Amino acid sequence: MHRLVLLLNPLLLLVMLTVSGCDHPAPLTDSVEQIQKRGSLRVGTLYHPLYYFLRDGQEEGLDFELAQQFSASLGDQIALKMVPAYSLNELFSLLDNGQVDMLAAGLTNTEQRRKLYRFGPSYYHIEHTLAYRKGLTRPKDIHDLTEDVIVLAGSSQAEWLHQQQQTHPELPWQTKRDTDAEDLLRQVAEDKADYALVNDILLARTQRYYPSVEAAFTVGQPQAIAWMLPNSDDDSLLASMLTFFEQQSSQDTLARLHEKYFGHVQSFDYVDTRTFLQRTESRLPQYQPLFQRYAGELDWRLLAAISYQESHWDPKATSYTGVRGMMMLTEDTAAQVGVTNRLDPEQSIRGGAQYLTSILARLPDAIPQDERIWFALAAYNIVLGHVLDVRRLTLSRQQDPNSWAQVKENLPLLHQPKWYRQTRYGYARGRETKQFVNNIRQYYQSLQWQYDGQIDANLPEQRTMPTVEVDI
Repeated sequence: MHRLVLLLNPLLLLVMLTVSGCDHPAPLTDSVEQIQKRGSLRVGTLYHPLYYFLRDGQEEGLDFELAQQFSASLGDQIALKMVPAYSLNELFSLLDNGQVDMLAAGLTNTEQRRKLYRFGPSYYHIEHTLAYRKGLTRPKDIHDLTEDVIVLAGSSQAEWLHQQQQTHPELPWQTKRDTDAEDLLRQVAEDKADYALVNDILLARTQRYYPSVEAAFTVGQPQAIAWMLPNSDDDSLLASMLTFFEQQSSQDTLARLHEKYFGHVQSFDYVDTRTFLQRTESRLPQYQPLFQRYAGELDWRLLAAISYQESHWDPKATSYTGVRGMMMLTEDTAAQVGVTNRLDPEQSIRGGAQYLTSILARLPDAIPQDERIWFALAAYNIVLGHVLDVRRLTLSRQQDPNSWAQVKENLPLLHQPKWYRQTRYGYARGRETKQFVNNIRQYYQSLQWQYDGQIDANLPEQRTMPTVEVDI
């Protein structure tokens, strides 16, 4: 379970404002004032879909979205400048050399790091998790490790292993530089390493690409993730950060971002994922041109993910309820979008895309733009009327009807007479719809990874990594 926790109590604030393992250099001027004079907030980050990523020329990522809002909170004219790095060594070097004002890249607030840097409030937690390759004997604890555990140099996982080595000198491990956690997991998947120690959220996301990598056990206590600042007597940027996160928590912004980036990675099915990846090679190429042709303003990969959830890309698929074809259209829906033969792949894909687009257009305007698609997918599965019913039930429970994170948890209420009798459209299989949307999000993530590649074409080629050493 990934807990979204803000650490904003007064005692912690005092600690964060004073903790340091060395003398603070006297600042030349207020750091917020410097940012405002410069007209830009420079944020160091790691290039990864969870933190910062370019897709189709658009910047994405949880830390990017938060940093964008933080930048705006410092002044209307403050531009956000994300500075991506490709390793932790390079990232820390950016902050040490004054090339950025702060770091936002899923960094763990550890005791050793607090000797060198300062941290803002925590905005989620992770757990250190040992990953191994499916088919090998699953280790139960560190005493079962007979081969090297690979970790990123400078990471909190390396810090934890360093601490454990004091009492377990025989513990085998090695650090890897100038790479990232996904590459460590790739090495495990490809039998180039036996174990990797990474955070649980990254492992859950990466299993969609490397299903042979499994979690063996977690170690230590949950770790707080926070933004990092240089060690300085100037408290202005940290104070602004504390105010910002308190506001984001009260506005449910953090909860929405948590749902957007983590809400679909809580469960993993090895057989399903392996089958999906196999069919992206054997079946998808035949139909990819059709998804691209009829996607319109939709992402063709999303359309393909819906089709896989519905039919596993089988144009002759038929369910017990009578829906048929690549996009599993009902007779009524097919007639509505002009499909005369539901078993014709081109007609089905065109009709499915048209139907989903029409649902999006009919959703209430109050639903945030980046969450509308999840409401639309739910309506694709159980029709829009039932989704509107669930929004009303969510509101009646004093929750936010425009938050997918809250609405999806109320979908199962449509199974219960106590609740569906209060609705306009009655009973619906809400539990199935919740899983339906979750599955599509996971398939979509896999297709994005497969067709994006690891480095966006808009980024410069990977640079030679600096040889900066990070003392842990």
